[in-house]
Amino acid sequence: MIFTLLQVALGGAIGASARFLTNVAVMRAIGPGFPYGTIIVNVAGSFLMGVLVVVLAHKGGTRFAPFLMTGLLGGFTTFSAFSLDAFTIWERGQIALAGAYVAGSVVLSIIALVLGVLTMRGLLA
Repeated sequence: MIFTLLQVALGGAIGASARFLTNVAVMRAIGPGFPYGTIIVNVAGSFLMGVLVVVLAHKGGTRFAPFLMTGLLGGFTTFSAFSLDAFTIWERGQIALAGAYVAGSVVLSIIALVLGVLTMRGLLA
């Protein structure tokens, strides 16, 4: 159990660092005003989750799930930050924009996960 916990902790540290660096890069590239970094991270993380769930199952690599899925992607994806961003936009009185942000994040993340699963099933079939 302690080894699994260490895998999750290490993956989480790496994932959180990657999330931070992604947000900084997006902020520098696009600028402030809308949480583009958060939505990019959520969509990319969902795609990667779809890829990993197929690859790990297909290759018998489920022993890596704590590090890769729970740790790395759990640290990388940012639904807690997503919630704060949605609330902040709503609190600024931009109700329609907040709704679009929530709907876009959820729908695009689910689509990305499905595309990840279908992509890897096609490649590994």
